[in-house]
Amino acid sequence: MKATKKASRKPAKKATKKTAKKSVANPLTPNQQLEALLSKLEKKQQALFRSVRNSLRKQFASSDELVYNYSHSLVISYSPTGRGMESPVTIATRDGGVRLYFNNGPKLPDPNKLLQGSAKQARFVWAESPKTLLLPEIKALMSAAVGLAKTPDRPGGRGTLVIK
Repeated sequence: MKATKKASRKPAKKATKKTAKKSVANPLTPNQQLEALLSKLEKKQQALFRSVRNSLRKQFASSDELVYNYSHSLVISYSPTGRGMESPVTIATRDGGVRLYFNNGPKLPDPNKLLQGSAKQARFVWAESPKTLLLPEIKALMSAAVGLAKTPDRPGGRGTLVIK
């Protein structure tokens, strides 16, 4: 029988605060992640999306902003529950513009025939500028969408930005 040499094993070094900091990368904040996603858009589309988002953020201050990044669009839903399907209003970049989506779209009163699309759950209008949200017809659609929402907006407080 041949004698085999045992490999000498040195005990592993314990992680110290100094080494632990080096091994863990600092993740981006949700705002930084959103900015990185927006930076992929054309400058004009970025500006429009930001201004529409700011207007909706004021109107839905206590709702969470749920960000979804799809290959064809960037979407932010304003949800009182943290679930995108329960968002009465959503914005999305698509086809070189910004769309304002309304949940329960087929059920919304639309005497001016502004709503576009044929999906079962949502309809949209093009947001050509932040002033689009100030139009009485759009305000009425938003109010109706909020009224049809399963869960009302939370009173007071501030929603959070969540990257999905």
